[in-house]
Amino acid sequence: MGDVLKKEGELKCLTADVENIIFYNDSNGYIVLEMSKDDKLFTAVGNMGDVREGERLTMYGDFVNNQKYGLQFGVEMFERTLPTDVNAIRRYLGSGVIKGVGPAAAKKIVDAFGEKTLEILENDPIQLASIKGIPADKAKLIGQEFHNITSLRKAMTFFSKYKLPQNVISAAWKFYGGDLICAVQSNPYCLCEKGIDLNFEDADRIARDLDLPMDSEERVFAGIIWALYQYANDGNSCVRESDVANSVTQKLLIGEKAYYDALQYAESRGAIVNTDKYDTRYIYLSEYYNAECYISEKLAEMIKLGSESADYSPEIAGIELENGMEYDDMQKDALTSCMNERVFILTGGPGTGKTTTLKALLALMKRRHMKIKLAAPTGRAAKRMSDLTGASAQTLHRLLEVDFAAGGGTFKRNEENPLDCDAVIVDEMSMVDVILFASLLKALKIGTRLIMVGDTDQLPSVGAGNVLHDLLASGKIPSVELTEIFRQAEQSLIVMNAHSIIHGELPELHDTAHDFFFMYSADEAASLRLAISLCKTRLPKAYGYDPLEDIQVLCLSRVGAVGTEIVNRELQAALNPPSKDKREMLMFDQVIFRDGDKIMQTKNDYDVEWRRGAEKSHGIFNGDIGKILATDRVNRRCEMDFEGRKAQYDGDMLKKIEHAYAVTVHKSQGSEYPAVILLLPNYLNRLSYRNLLYTAITRAKKTLIVIGTDVKIEQMVRNDRREERYSCLALMLEDQFVD
Repeated sequence: MGDVLKKEGELKCLTADVENIIFYNDSNGYIVLEMSKDDKLFTAVGNMGDVREGERLTMYGDFVNNQKYGLQFGVEMFERTLPTDVNAIRRYLGSGVIKGVGPAAAKKIVDAFGEKTLEILENDPIQLASIKGIPADKAKLIGQEFHNITSLRKAMTFFSKYKLPQNVISAAWKFYGGDLICAVQSNPYCLCEKGIDLNFEDADRIARDLDLPMDSEERVFAGIIWALYQYANDGNSCVRESDVANSVTQKLLIGEKAYYDALQYAESRGAIVNTDKYDTRYIYLSEYYNAECYISEKLAEMIKLGSESADYSPEIAGIELENGMEYDDMQKDALTSCMNERVFILTGGPGTGKTTTLKALLALMKRRHMKIKLAAPTGRAAKRMSDLTGASAQTLHRLLEVDFAAGGGTFKRNEENPLDCDAVIVDEMSMVDVILFASLLKALKIGTRLIMVGDTDQLPSVGAGNVLHDLLASGKIPSVELTEIFRQAEQSLIVMNAHSIIHGELPELHDTAHDFFFMYSADEAASLRLAISLCKTRLPKAYGYDPLEDIQVLCLSRVGAVGTEIVNRELQAALNPPSKDKREMLMFDQVIFRDGDKIMQTKNDYDVEWRRGAEKSHGIFNGDIGKILATDRVNRRCEMDFEGRKAQYDGDMLKKIEHAYAVTVHKSQGSEYPAVILLLPNYLNRLSYRNLLYTAITRAKKTLIVIGTDVKIEQMVRNDRREERYSCLALMLEDQFVD
């Protein structure tokens, strides 16, 4: 095939005809084609979308020798050319590319118009009505369908040089249809709209190619929205206007007038909200402003219904007798308040009796025959809640019933369809972001009790907002903080050191008789080798831990010698090495996915269909951990198992998966593991703060090993800089109670 290849940059270029479609996945556009060039057949593979037999493709890519299927041409990008000779046109139309036109109709049309068939379809389709069996209305529909097809072909050709992801082009096509090219030529930043989600930099690259002005209103508007989403990704539900102005003008290289004109335009469109109500001028994306307003209003409405003043002492005493234990005064106060208040927050660190109190609360509520729902932000947190309380718990997404028909971004449970229960108890509230919390409140009847449980010293949510902190800071939500460490917990050095750290005291590092072990290492490469040895042999031999199921390595960051990217690669090689019995495939950035790999979902994916026995549902969520059951390199797919939920992953779905032999501390929130190995770097001062170390330590249930230097530990303990997040929720709540 070498005589038909030429260089196109670093890619080879090959033009050939589609003879046969061997495989097509309509969810991601991945296709396997039998191609013909100069009477020679070969296989082409790639994410090319809905290609049809008889088409001529100009493809850019390279040949790859597949161990199972032989030589294949891997397509990076391509252009379509409609067929020109009569036989090819007949085959093309007869392939089903146009609804309502099968092989018989295709033959009639081509017999009537010959080589001018496609020109007739494009420019004067009403002529098809002259053919027996094709009425005028059907002729118009065929013409419209052909126009849509050729528009898509033109759009694919238009976008090919920009190397945009297939899913972006598909989403844009669904939104704009045949007007897509005109829309993009007029305003490339339309591709940044929600639902299409092209990043600003790529849209800006297209705009520069089209010579759009740097200070155009469309560009600056998109830049403002992009900047606000970047701030939201960092946890801020709002931002100081001065910060946005500096960021956008510097990033976009524009003047203040262009910025403020676009800001006013964004506000007039309802995309943002400006507020200077709290002494500082803040800018919100509308969705976050609406969420914080709703939260403050709904909680105030619930609290203003009034609390009760019932005495639960006799019933609490009965539960103590049944369980053979005695609750302290703060626990009793918390139990009484949970039963009397409409909204209540229970907080406390490890070993302070939150779980014991929660179990007693469930017993009290059951005695009153109350209907209770238990939930947590993640699957692992919900499972842990179930294991600790003995009651059924579920994720908040499942509780609220994700509406997959609406694209997965909304819930079926809302103000029109509220939850049918007397009380909702949410654990790990520190992980709940402002959008999810607003959705939960929308699903609660005004008389439903809401009890929130959490640890305010844990890291805040991955999503925007600082809900638990803000609710407590407002001073308007009844709460109890448990502070006494129970005798049994005092036997755990993990618990005692966690409390020392959060109070700014250095932990005990040299007591090897308990469950907290410190291993000094000033050499990061040596630290990694030690972690591998502990995972592979030492901990399994000493404690019987399964390296994949029981041991979790935690890192402060993704980057660096002890960051998750390198650590995962080395742990994969040690714990799940290549084998003739294991299939594998090369993924993005030279990452290898292999049968048996431990993996994690990194973003919510509402479209994933999974099965667990006879049960069938959708949705795998950020932080869910599983393993790869089987890889299929040819079709670029994997079968995953998320704690019994089995799902097929391919295309862009695989971009939301990464190895989980090691995860960041942020990703470990809400989870608890029998054994944790914490790798501390010698640098990364930005991530060397107290509650990050505290969160990492409290992930360990039975055994914790910290590898690093005592200097790094002291640096983290001394640094009480918390992750600052902008939000007006606490102030909004206070306003609700002003007379």
